Amino acid sequence: MSLASLPSPLHATAPGASSRTVELCDVLTKAVRAAPSTEPAHRTADRVACGLAGFLDRRDLLAPAHLAPDPQRYRQHVLHVDPEGRFSLVALIWLPGQATPVHDHTTWCVVGTYRGTEEETSYRFTRHADGSSALEPVATTVNPPGTVTYLTPPGDIHLVRNGGDDLAVSLHVYGTDVRRHGSSIRRRYDLPV
Repeated sequence: MSLASLPSPLHATAPGASSRTVELCDVLTKAVRAAPSTEPAHRTADRVACGLAGFLDRRDLLAPAHLAPDPQRYRQHVLHVDPEGRFSLVALIWLPGQATPVHDHTTWCVVGTYRGTEEETSYRFTRHADGSSALEPVATTVNPPGTVTYLTPPGDIHLVRNGGDDLAVSLHVYGTDVRRHGSSIRRRYDLPV
C-alpha cells in the first residue's frame, strides 16, 4: 500500500467516502472507544465485529472509487483512520486468484466479507528437531458475503485470497493507525509448508 493512498492527517475519513461509510466509521469509533485500556483484544474485536456486521448488506456502503481493483495484486483503499490512532478501516479489493503473502499482525483485526468470497488459510509455525522451521496448515475457511471474523495475535499466521470467480471485497478494521505505521502486518513468512 502506498502512503499516497492514505488519507491526509487533516482528514480522518477518505475523501469521497460514501455517507454510509461515514456512518460505519461512527459506529466503529464508539465500539473502539468503549474499550478500557486494560480490555483484552478479543473483547474489543468482538464489539467491532458486531458493529461491522450490521453494514455488510448495505449496497451503498462503499463509493465506486473504493471498489476499484488492481490488475496486478489485491488493492487496499484506506477509508478511515481514527484521529486518536486507535483503529483504521480498509477496503481490500480482490480479483480472482489474488492473495496476500503468508503473514501475521501486530494488532487485532476484524474482517467482514462484503462481496464475493474470501478464503483464509491459517498456519501454525513449527520448529523441527533438526532446527529447520516450517508452516503447517491448520484450517481453510471460506467466508461468503456477510461473514465477519476476527483474529488477535499471537498465533494469527494466515494467507487470505479470493478463491472465487468474481470480484471479492472485504472490510478490515485494524487496531492501529495504518497511516502512521503503513500496515498492521508484523511479519511475512517465506517458509516451506
